[in-house]
Amino acid sequence: MQMGNYSAVTEFFLVGLSKYPELQLFLFVLCLIMYAIILLGNSLLIVISILDSHLHTPMYFFLGNLSFLDICYTSSSILPMLIIFRSNTKSISFIGCALQMVPSLGLGSTECVLLAVMAYDRYVAICNPLRYPIIMNRVLYVHMAAWSWVIGCMNSLVQTALTMVLPFCGNNIIDHLTCEILALLKLICSDISMNVLIMTVASIVLLVIPLLLIFISYIFILSSILRINSTEGRKKAFSTCSAHLTVVILFYGSALFMYMKPMSKDTKASSAEITGLSYGMVTPLLKPIIYSLRNKEVKEAVKKVLSRYLKSWKI
Repeated sequence: MQMGNYSAVTEFFLVGLSKYPELQLFLFVLCLIMYAIILLGNSLLIVISILDSHLHTPMYFFLGNLSFLDICYTSSSILPMLIIFRSNTKSISFIGCALQMVPSLGLGSTECVLLAVMAYDRYVAICNPLRYPIIMNRVLYVHMAAWSWVIGCMNSLVQTALTMVLPFCGNNIIDHLTCEILALLKLICSDISMNVLIMTVASIVLLVIPLLLIFISYIFILSSILRINSTEGRKKAFSTCSAHLTVVILFYGSALFMYMKPMSKDTKASSAEITGLSYGMVTPLLKPIIYSLRNKEVKEAVKKVLSRYLKSWKI
């Protein structure tokens, strides 16, 4: 192989779901509507958690971070996807592809850690309620959220850099809707065993270990909830935990399917594209609904803020 071939790729063509051209307009409209709902729902959660002083707690601080993360994640993936749907060439530059992959992978990694941090917060709140304000002080929960972002960004930068420096040898047809790392690895014409090893280690550290910690936390949480004498107390504890647990199942289900399955350059992309859409759009869409419908405090805060602003408009 000549060295000149190694630097030949200057752009990529995203041909995901190109076998179904009749779906392009439908998917464009669907993604646009879903993106608008994601922006509205998550922005509302952030605004409510800031305006209502009763929600100035570690749990809602983490929830605000999660909502902001979902806005950034969908903006970095759905907006380029909308452009590709309406584009005739469906191309993206080499640098543009790398810049799309960094936030996508970084924010996904951050969410893995953040969900584990939120599970720890619920564990302390339910299993050690008297010591909760002391343990989950402002310094600790701000640092926990900050480190979640740092770990996610570091993982993304390392994996993106290690992928983009490898030779593509003219292969620039990505059978995916976005510049996703698994789709790019299939185009590389050199040995990718090191990349697969690093990705596997990262998946274990950022997917499996946090999921294990969440599972252990909820064993202790369930044990504590069952010991609560008050029916109302048990109901409140279940409602706050069930929302987080539902989000964990949705997020980790699709993430584990995408990143823990065996790597193969010959696997078909259709299932990965559908899973990617679920991972990148459906889960962020459902999160505000889950947290608002299953959380009495959020519903009361929404009513309070809306009534306050309606009164001010009447005046």
